[in-house]
Amino acid sequence: MQDILSIQRVSKQYCQQPGGVLDISFSVPKGQITAIIGESGSGKSTLLKAIYGTLKVDEGNIYLNDKRVKGPDEQLVPGHPAMRMVTQDFSLNIYAKVYDNISAMLANTDIAGKERKTREAMDQLRISHLQDKRITELSGGEQQRVAIARALVGEIDVLLLDEPFSQVDTILKKQLREDIERLARFLNITIIMVSHDPSDGLSLSDKLIVIREGQIIRQGKAKDIYHDPQYGYVAQLLGKANVIKGLGFLPDKDNSYAVYPNDVYMSTANDAVKATVKSVHFNGFYNEVEYSLDGKSVISYDLNFTPLKKGDEISIAFRNLMKVDFS
Repeated sequence: MQDILSIQRVSKQYCQQPGGVLDISFSVPKGQITAIIGESGSGKSTLLKAIYGTLKVDEGNIYLNDKRVKGPDEQLVPGHPAMRMVTQDFSLNIYAKVYDNISAMLANTDIAGKERKTREAMDQLRISHLQDKRITELSGGEQQRVAIARALVGEIDVLLLDEPFSQVDTILKKQLREDIERLARFLNITIIMVSHDPSDGLSLSDKLIVIREGQIIRQGKAKDIYHDPQYGYVAQLLGKANVIKGLGFLPDKDNSYAVYPNDVYMSTANDAVKATVKSVHFNGFYNEVEYSLDGKSVISYDLNFTPLKKGDEISIAFRNLMKVDFS
């Protein structure tokens, strides 16, 4: 598949502040969704601004369709015309109506075409019923949809989304995810989104990039990274994994291993080990059980709601242990 974007050894550092990036390189396939995930302050938003051309980088280059993306010091209006970026504050005219916010992105040279494209954008984001409302009358989730419609109303190649689900509740988040995926396929546009929530990347991305302290530590298909995280940080970020070392039942006591809570289970088999229940918390369709094992805490998801209480001695076993670097 053809790459539309190429990020080549990009670095941007802030004086005595976190949030910069160091020697970042990756490519973005055309028409696919790339998710960049990491903790707050890991450099995700910095990278997105650099890609868009609104942030001057210290080193490296970014190419869109094999042409270098110019920085803000090289053009009168920062930002590449073939890309649009939806920021966390949405950048909407809060005193204008929804329709006017979206139509303002189009020129007045073709009034009929302008109206048609505006209505199409509203239909695609399911906000036509809000067209006469002012931005101040909308919820955070509705404002997010207006901002995305505003970005898509023109002809663009790449849509950049900075924390697109940060202001929507669980139900609306699922709907918005589905809409973003549908639009990417229907319009054949490339989407790059950043998020601190790993579930966004796992459920939505064609390509997943994990960034830590300004550097990429894993990139590839979400499923591949989930099952082979290589780093304890990645396993904990993607699945709240337990990272354990030095226990007798491990294949190698000198190495660290990650195991997801759903792979820790009660067992009477010969390979089971004794553990003590520290706490039990109800979490909807499962109980989250914390065990103490040789002085180390281990989390398990119990879908059977076994009646356990603090202090109970239980035999547990582990499956799908993953060897990881935990530096």
